[in-house]
Amino acid sequence: MAVEFNQQKLESALQKGRKFVYLPFSLHIFSSVASTNRTLWELIDQGAGVGSVVIATQQTAGRGQWGRQWVSPTGGLYVSVAITPKIAATASYQLTLASAWGIVSQLRQAGVDVGIKWPNDLVLEGRKLGGILTETKIKVGKISQAVVGVGINWANPVPETGINLESWQTQQVDKPISCLETLTSKVLLGIESGLACLFQEGIDILLSRYCELLVNMGDRVNVNDLAGVVVGVTPQGDLRVSLKTDGITDIKTSELFLEPGTISLGYRRSLGTY
Repeated sequence: MAVEFNQQKLESALQKGRKFVYLPFSLHIFSSVASTNRTLWELIDQGAGVGSVVIATQQTAGRGQWGRQWVSPTGGLYVSVAITPKIAATASYQLTLASAWGIVSQLRQAGVDVGIKWPNDLVLEGRKLGGILTETKIKVGKISQAVVGVGINWANPVPETGINLESWQTQQVDKPISCLETLTSKVLLGIESGLACLFQEGIDILLSRYCELLVNMGDRVNVNDLAGVVVGVTPQGDLRVSLKTDGITDIKTSELFLEPGTISLGYRRSLGTY
């Protein structure tokens, strides 16, 4: 059964929650698309500008990071936003870091105790609530256009390592997110506030805020048979791991930078079935 989406309700939630206007949101709402990112790129090719938004509650050919399939059944929230960042191509991951921090901050302010799993996942009680996929077009070494895509488990079925917000809320005294439109507004306002932080306050401040919400901070990891501890994230989005190596006379500490996709930090399996 298709999930009905009320555009007027979303616009009201956006207006109520907006403290400033950084992106001129132009909403395009669908019940089902192959991919919100793909649909938005098509709209951009037809002249859609910065702040254009594609929203759907089902994707038939959703994509995740590194070419993986993103299973996107009916009942989830799938959103893509067009931006024109004009930053170096090597800094593309900053768009994902900014969006992740902004969305998580919005959800936490609403009462959802969500965190960030490096580099681009949203986690709740140790399980995956959502993820972010940023796609870019490069011109003369800079990002000329970008699409930030977000998938959030709302009322859709999820795998054992996932969690959806509706099921989680049934266990809470209060229901922090009252409806799908409210959730959508939190995602859009989060992307807007995250990008504003990045471009107005700078990457150092953004990284500091991102790492405060990073659930992996302090995690012990093994890299090439060496033990390490997660200590942060670089401006390029690499994971910073502190390694201790035994010297002849003392113990020296060195740092290793891991690119996204080179190490899996894993999820725990849920105790229930969704």
